[in-house]
Amino acid sequence: MFVTFAALAFGAPPTPEELLAAADDVARGDQSYAVLSMEVHTARYDRTMKMEAWSKGTETSLIRILEPEKDAGVATLKVDGNIWNYLPKVDRTMKVPAGLMSGSWMGSHFSNDDLVRENRMSEDFTFEVTTTPPDVNAPTGVWTITCVPKPDAAVVWGKVVVDVRTDKVPVSIRYFDEKGVLMRTMAFSDVREIGGRLVPATMTLTPADLPGEQTVVRYEELDFDVTLDDAKFSLQALRP
Repeated sequence: MFVTFAALAFGAPPTPEELLAAADDVARGDQSYAVLSMEVHTARYDRTMKMEAWSKGTETSLIRILEPEKDAGVATLKVDGNIWNYLPKVDRTMKVPAGLMSGSWMGSHFSNDDLVRENRMSEDFTFEVTTTPPDVNAPTGVWTITCVPKPDAAVVWGKVVVDVRTDKVPVSIRYFDEKGVLMRTMAFSDVREIGGRLVPATMTLTPADLPGEQTVVRYEELDFDVTLDDAKFSLQALRP
């Protein structure tokens, strides 16, 4: 996912597949634990939440809200493309129906679909490098890769444009509809070394059609050296 120093030392630039994998796997390990904050800014409200999250591969994850107090204990479980939400105030677990997968998650600009996305850009898109940095071995040189979904791919976007540094740190991902209109941009910043990896600790999702609105996610803790039991990703685990 991140920079291979030996490859750079010998002057071998990253392949498009490696750059796309870096964008797909940002802040993701085989198993991980994180504490993060999410700030949501809309025309109608501003809200901030603190949460903890566990993940195992791309198929399973559990997110639990810690703050604010009124939302504490609310949890979301993802398993193999399915999502369940637990609401502690009514002690009820509900599966998110297919018709609501495009809806907002926790009032943010992320959708339920974003949580269950498992597609790989190198597999579901045809792609080409459209911009190459002047020095292909400069660690912070930026590559631009334009991706168009394959005819049979389960993808909602008409085009995705990915900017990734040579050291395999993503810079931004721009999402376009089928008419080529920009719909939203995910920007990555605050790059840090965590567990031997270069990780952008801040991700900002900005919808193109809602000026001034955005959702900002900041990692406060991120640990890739964890071992998680499958029981962590059960319906019973939704309850604290």
